[in-house]
Amino acid sequence: MSAAKARSTTAKAGKPTIFIDGEAGTTGLEIRRRLASVTGVEVLSIDEDRRKEASERLGLMQRADVVVLCLPDDAAKEAAALIAGLGEAGPRVIDASSAHRVDKDWVYGFAEMEAGQAAAIKKARRVSNPGCYPTGAIALIRPLVDAGILPPDYPVTVNAVSGYSGGGRKMIEAYDAGTAPAFELYGLGLEHKHVPELQLNSRLRRRPIFVPSVGNFRQGMLVSVPLHLDTLPGTPSKGDLEAVLVRHFADAELVRVVTGEKAAERLDALALNDTDLLELRVFGSDRRGQAVLVARLDNLGKGAAGAAVQNIGLMLGLETRA
Repeated sequence: MSAAKARSTTAKAGKPTIFIDGEAGTTGLEIRRRLASVTGVEVLSIDEDRRKEASERLGLMQRADVVVLCLPDDAAKEAAALIAGLGEAGPRVIDASSAHRVDKDWVYGFAEMEAGQAAAIKKARRVSNPGCYPTGAIALIRPLVDAGILPPDYPVTVNAVSGYSGGGRKMIEAYDAGTAPAFELYGLGLEHKHVPELQLNSRLRRRPIFVPSVGNFRQGMLVSVPLHLDTLPGTPSKGDLEAVLVRHFADAELVRVVTGEKAAERLDALALNDTDLLELRVFGSDRRGQAVLVARLDNLGKGAAGAAVQNIGLMLGLETRA
């Protein structure tokens, strides 16, 4: 029996093991917290004073069925190389960084993106967890492109606001200390690292303009895409856009398209905090020929840790929702 088959048999006979490389960070802590409520898994932890020792990390990787990388991009690439060096005996891996999101050798971990994506994640050896902003934007744009309503070369603009927990250690410390501004735009050089991922997985040929911002709240996110309906093929209505999204996500447990009277005219960015849900809405005026697509999610939920745990469940055949 090969080492890979032995590993699979062990996981089925006992508890699958998961090692979070970088569990002390914001996303790692959230993944661990969520896994605490998942029955039938064992989470391996590294001693705090040895977390930077490659040999110690490698030993835990060798014991794990799935390794989740919660590291900066360069460190994630190094860790992925360590895992690749283990060959078939190595664990499967989920990378929560942005290091591999446009790498054709990694499966993109947005299960609801298109038919067959969840199945691809289930059998994948390497999965790249989506970014929080692209999760909302791709969910709004990709179905419309696939349906032929939004041309791939359409000049798309994506505006978004996130809680500060998605900004890394320095930003979190600044907001927690009360020294950060109440609200700020950033990424104004138009080179945000999420743009290639957003463009590729939305199937856009024209590079979208992406304007992110951060508010003085820990977590929560709104992503919006404005559209001039009379510039689109066939001049679709607000209802046409809604219908495409409803059809695309009809069987999605974690993605909800809110329509009709339930689509209020004001949205609280924090309303889905501590959930793994993604809500989509279409606001618009057919009389004005304008619409605004809006996604709401917890940037630490479906936008990060929640998505990682969902992908762990798919890869290991586990029920990961309470």
